[in-house]
Amino acid sequence: MKRLLTLLLISLATVALAQDLNDAPVTPAFSPVTWDRLVNASDEPENWLTYSGTQNSQRYTRLDQVDISNVTDLELKWSYQIPVIDRAETTPLVVDGIMFITESPSNVVAVDAVTGRQYWRYDYELPEDLRICCGRNNRGVAILGETLYMSTLDAHLVAIDARTGNLRWDTEVADYAKGYSKTAAPIIVKDMVVTGIAGGEFGIRGFIDAYDAATGERRWRTYTVAGPGDPNVSSWADDSWKIGGAPTWITGSYDADLNLVYWGTGNPAPDYNGDVRLGDNLYSDSALALNGDTGEIEWHFQFTPHDEHDWDAIQIPILADIQFQGRQRKVMLWANRNAFFYTIDRATGEFLLGTPFAKQTWASGLDSKGRPIVLPGVSPTYEGVLVSPSIGGGTNWYSPAYSPKTELFYVNSYDGEHKYIKRDEEYEEGQRFTGGGFESVQPIDNYYSAIRAIDPGNGEIKWEFPIQPRSSAGIMATSGGLLFSGSVDGYFYALDANNGRELWHISLGARVHSAPMSFAVDGKQFISVAAGNVVYTFGLKE
Repeated sequence: MKRLLTLLLISLATVALAQDLNDAPVTPAFSPVTWDRLVNASDEPENWLTYSGTQNSQRYTRLDQVDISNVTDLELKWSYQIPVIDRAETTPLVVDGIMFITESPSNVVAVDAVTGRQYWRYDYELPEDLRICCGRNNRGVAILGETLYMSTLDAHLVAIDARTGNLRWDTEVADYAKGYSKTAAPIIVKDMVVTGIAGGEFGIRGFIDAYDAATGERRWRTYTVAGPGDPNVSSWADDSWKIGGAPTWITGSYDADLNLVYWGTGNPAPDYNGDVRLGDNLYSDSALALNGDTGEIEWHFQFTPHDEHDWDAIQIPILADIQFQGRQRKVMLWANRNAFFYTIDRATGEFLLGTPFAKQTWASGLDSKGRPIVLPGVSPTYEGVLVSPSIGGGTNWYSPAYSPKTELFYVNSYDGEHKYIKRDEEYEEGQRFTGGGFESVQPIDNYYSAIRAIDPGNGEIKWEFPIQPRSSAGIMATSGGLLFSGSVDGYFYALDANNGRELWHISLGARVHSAPMSFAVDGKQFISVAAGNVVYTFGLKE
């Protein structure tokens, strides 16, 4: 009798499970995201196929249904609650009406882009002894074919079936026990997944990798700290290159015509004590242009040689074609954490223009090659020295935007300062290795911050929109003449991209620590942003 009852219970459970599976939503068919679709992503603005929207990272949508005349008619259409309570830094992808959202710490979910209804989720199991610097974050995925690619906090790269959420492969990129981690969305280059690494505060040796999209096997690795065999190893005193930092913890860009991958690198290690790593410390705080097939460095541009203030150059490179001094140029636009804005020829690395866009007190300017002319007395000391910008920089990792319609570059900027302090520290593998720190001398609210619109042809600030306190939200520009961004106190808002006039806002109740994106389904434009641990999606009133 007992055995019969057990069999009956098992049978009922099986029927219930089968019924649940039959009732569960099935991921609708979508067209595989081919390499050709990624190269021409701007031609299908109804989708958002990469972290920055397109490979040139302009974070600009050609959708114009929502514009300056009707933006006040935006209303909330749906919201998706992320189960793990943490700050969301994700930018979702949308492919043919399906949205893919990454969640802290290292998870991804697929939902209906019109309703927010969940199709599937993938949870990555993390070890308990993680060593991470700056939050349990995940900023997004890449897609090729029908496979998603996601970085994990324990320095793995995983491939996930975009239809089912099943794991396809899992590759260890580096040893998390040594301080390596990964938080940024990868990019796709042909049949490869290109990805960076985090952990600059742990004395890692930074790199950029490319992996076979089908198998997860590594194709190439380019170290961002020059070592033996590289003539620039002489920019590191003694063997300091071995623990030189220069992480690559935000997403890069790609130019298919030039076949160049562009990526920014972070601070040298230790952060604040440069005495143990004399020299320029290449390729820290630099923009790198890598051959897309081999990873070979074609050119580099160092923004802050021998950085002693933690001014990572990991800002997303924006690629644009502009008129510069009477001729058309293929350029890279870069508002750097060191408070200078740069226009650089992206084919050659030639410095074209550099000018402050935020308060800085560390350099008298840039020379003809773009090298900073450093003022005396700005290096950290044991007692501390007051310098602008702050450790957060004139800007930081949050995404800027460029509008080919207005021909302006937009960035969240900050005019702060910090007292920088040096300490003597011994390197210990897997432990924080900063060589100092910083102190605030005033509350953050006392300093001015704003979205600034910069003319990349001359560096002139055309307008600014004050935003207090300092915002860490990204920006999106639209063909409808709008800018979207958010605030620390939970407001999501739209500005006129031509003059910075505020047109619309809504309170979301939690900090916007991510970048907006836009997509369309059945001819209707939507705008999504993460705030707190919720993804909100807006559309025009019916």
